[in-house]
Amino acid sequence: MGKIDEKLTGIARQRCAILPTPVHELLALSKMSKCRVFCKRDDLTGFGFGGNKARKLDFLISDAIQSGCNTLLAVGASQSNFCRMVAAYGSAYGMDVHLLLGGRKPDISTGNLLLDHMLGTECHHVDSGDWNEWEAKAAELEVSLRKEGRTVYRMPIGGSTAIGALGYVEAMSEILNDEKRLGLHFDAVVFASSSAGTQAGLVVGKSIANWPGQVIGFSVAKEQERQQQDVFNLARETAIRFGVSIDKKTICVDDSCLGAGYAKHTKACEDAVQLFARKYGIFLDYVYTGKAAAGLLDYLKADRFVPGSAILFLHTGGNVELFA
Repeated sequence: MGKIDEKLTGIARQRCAILPTPVHELLALSKMSKCRVFCKRDDLTGFGFGGNKARKLDFLISDAIQSGCNTLLAVGASQSNFCRMVAAYGSAYGMDVHLLLGGRKPDISTGNLLLDHMLGTECHHVDSGDWNEWEAKAAELEVSLRKEGRTVYRMPIGGSTAIGALGYVEAMSEILNDEKRLGLHFDAVVFASSSAGTQAGLVVGKSIANWPGQVIGFSVAKEQERQQQDVFNLARETAIRFGVSIDKKTICVDDSCLGAGYAKHTKACEDAVQLFARKYGIFLDYVYTGKAAAGLLDYLKADRFVPGSAILFLHTGGNVELFA
């Protein structure tokens, strides 16, 4: 048993996510660059249409059950992957689910929102793009639900708490096993970074295992300094449980592919989505993974990685957004 697995022993979690997720080489990218490029398919975690949020929710749902909660309350955009996954977990575990969704209520439900309704979820829309306003409205909704006698488990945007981040602490252990199976060492793992939970978990896992590679988050929601601070804060909070320290200087965030902001399309993102679909049959999305893939392509073209490096692109899911 590795260091990370030892640290996680005894922490309750469900096993809805189908793990480990596969890793395969993106041969066309390897041929066009001076690196070997691989993709870890966390879009294939299976449950509730898959995606990285399944890893987080395996831990979060266990905590909700242990807390005796009967109602889940989650926050996100109208097309939130996380909220769709919460709806699926709540349905499977017999809990009522309320979603506080940012953005104007659409006339027709599509994509993730269509699935939310299919799963019997109560959706509450707030016509705003301000994440802080979403969280404030969710807090008000929680008070209202508790007055009705419900026992509420409220989760912030992306499920990015110290409990949710455990999903990606565990994922780092899985990546180390991928290295052994493939007979190589990944010099960097790159992915979309938004609500900070995925990156914070990987950073903590890296610290526990003394993994020498880079953890590079391409920010898709906030400018670099703010995102780095959010990742650091959550990583530090998560790391306390394991008795390890986190150096803020080692947290790598790149906002060069953010464009005009969260969920705002960019040409580079659109090109990356097309490339991955046509070359590999891999579907990305325009909010998260497409922008991270655009960042990866920029790094490869600019020779930002040491020649001969092995790079792991972490596909965090989100392709249901293509049907929005």
